Amino acid sequence: MSNRRRKLFCICALTVVMLFSIISFAQSATTTELKDAAGKAPAAADMAKGDPGGTLTGTISDVPVADAKAGLTLGDVANQVGQNKIGINFTWTLVCGFLVMFMQAGFAMVESGLCRVKNANHTYMMNFFVYGCGLLAYWLIGFAIQMGGAAGNGNLGGLAPLNSEHTLALFGHTWGIFGQTGMFLSGHSYDVGVMVAFLFQMVFMDTALTIVTGAAAERWKFLTFAVSSILMGAFTYPLFANWAWGGGWLSQLGTNLGLGKGYCDFAGSGVVHAVGGLTALALALIIGPRIGKFNRDGSANAILGHDMSAVLIGCFILAFGWFGFNPGSTLGASAAGCLRISSIAVNTMLAGCTGTFGAILYMWILKGKPDASMSGNGLLAGLVAITAPSGFVNPIASCIIGLVAGVLVCISVAFFENTLKVDDPVGAISVHGANGLWGVLSVGLFADGKSNYGGSWNGVTGSVTGLFYGDASQLVAQLVGIATLVGFVFGFSFVLNWILDGVLGQRVSAESEVAGLDLPEMGQLGYPEFVFRPEPEIMAAAQQVAVA
Repeated sequence: MSNRRRKLFCICALTVVMLFSIISFAQSATTTELKDAAGKAPAAADMAKGDPGGTLTGTISDVPVADAKAGLTLGDVANQVGQNKIGINFTWTLVCGFLVMFMQAGFAMVESGLCRVKNANHTYMMNFFVYGCGLLAYWLIGFAIQMGGAAGNGNLGGLAPLNSEHTLALFGHTWGIFGQTGMFLSGHSYDVGVMVAFLFQMVFMDTALTIVTGAAAERWKFLTFAVSSILMGAFTYPLFANWAWGGGWLSQLGTNLGLGKGYCDFAGSGVVHAVGGLTALALALIIGPRIGKFNRDGSANAILGHDMSAVLIGCFILAFGWFGFNPGSTLGASAAGCLRISSIAVNTMLAGCTGTFGAILYMWILKGKPDASMSGNGLLAGLVAITAPSGFVNPIASCIIGLVAGVLVCISVAFFENTLKVDDPVGAISVHGANGLWGVLSVGLFADGKSNYGGSWNGVTGSVTGLFYGDASQLVAQLVGIATLVGFVFGFSFVLNWILDGVLGQRVSAESEVAGLDLPEMGQLGYPEFVFRPEPEIMAAAQQVAVA
């Protein structure tokens, strides 16, 4: 080798050695810095001085190790990341459940405010006690029927104990009918993830139950109300909820028959609101109108509520709680498309806003003045309608859905009162029943295919897409859901309450109704200083009933 080549070789070798030395030193320095900055627990003396900047609290040294001798491993860090994901989702879902529970106060204020003062205590007590009735029934059997076969939710750790669904083989496919695990939250269902699912689903169920109390207010026996609520929480609600959310046959319309992604109801326009509204319709038909509501010629008399301020404050409480209702239905805030919670919250806001506008403008044009009670119902109608599509649609669609709902609730109230002669003191049938069905239908129309919750919905790959964005089969799945709500839920609720009417009687006596239910049913006035002066038309109607 020539001297020139030897020198060139030495220079190259020296350069390579220096380069590797620099890289090795940099790696060593970086590792040392990481260990010094994050790999060691802060000194006790430093921690004792406080950490106002948050620089010493929450470092890698806070990750628990499985083996103290081995020290911190990659597995320890990975396990902590996984637990953080589940912890975030647990916290989000529980907090949203707490918000939904608070909606009970809003319902109580709205319903009592729209009723007369002589029934205030009775109406408040129904809204108060329905929580206990529903909770007991759901804990005993309702949760197992609804969620007993709902294993597989990765956001809440898998819910593996909920692994048994009673099925039926039909048309070459297997269809889920009802769940079979989770009774009493005991045995294998004594599980942290199952507890989160129970709390969240329970407050949804109780929302459906309290809808019925508004439609039957001012004439419903308290004992029969309690029994009816228990039966609804144990059977009526859980059965349909299983079919939609618990792995039942409606959710399988996509996998078994290729109808879109199966029946889709993101947060419960159908499962919660239509179930409650249609049950309310069944009960209102059985129990009949309040004394004095209709004249001999069939025309309706307005029976005004006693406290419009309570009504509108209650509506705002409900609107606030809806931010738990809809965004919370992701069952998580981390992974699997859960960042969609921001879009869902905005959709919820917009639909409530346009629902209010729809009702105010409709009543203003029709009557020459905006109507306060219908304005509140317009807000609620928009929120009900957006509940099912909230996770699948864009803001423009949300505004359209809400605006239609605000007008629809006004038309529906007039239709049920003037055409069908159904007495619904608070408009529950129209707010929750009619607009619950509209919300279910709107999924099949407006779902834009942009949401992606882990790449699939109801076991079908892809995002939920409605008719206006290219998938007519999704609309068919939604129509099957609507037919089931009208056919099964209304029919089953009617038969169940008809039997109760024969056994216990649904309605209070005419004397109690005229006097007000506070004393006859509850033994105490809601407003003790109030002196009741019966309305003339009510007294005349009561005398006619007594003579008959």
